[in-house]
Amino acid sequence: MGMDILVGIVAAVVALWVACIVLFWFARPRGVPAREVLASVPDVLRLLRGLISDPSVPLDVRVVLVLLVAWIVSPIDLIPEFIPVLGPLDDIVVAVAALRYVRRRLGSEALRARWPGSEAGFAVLVRIIGGGGRRG
Repeated sequence: MGMDILVGIVAAVVALWVACIVLFWFARPRGVPAREVLASVPDVLRLLRGLISDPSVPLDVRVVLVLLVAWIVSPIDLIPEFIPVLGPLDDIVVAVAALRYVRRRLGSEALRARWPGSEAGFAVLVRIIGGGGRRG
């Protein structure tokens, strides 16, 4: 009986994660080359550090960002990192969702004001998380 429950839970988690991956595939930003995304990673990390340490940023945003960092550095993943292509997808899905939440809470203008990189790098971030020049 106990093994049936465990198998059911594992199957439900796998099904939920497959649904999230399919959702991400259809909602993924078009026209954002991987090279541009990778080039903007250091600026995104500096942005996260700045937002987390800024007391004027709402507490819920800082908590979401701390949880995002913990998720990414955690060795425990829903999809193990050693699985090619699929391994990093859970980190990507969580990061995009968290950054979209931050953009909705703070607005694109506030993110732009805190962005430590180039305008081209910020444009890549906006293409990934959405938001253009509008708030919400």
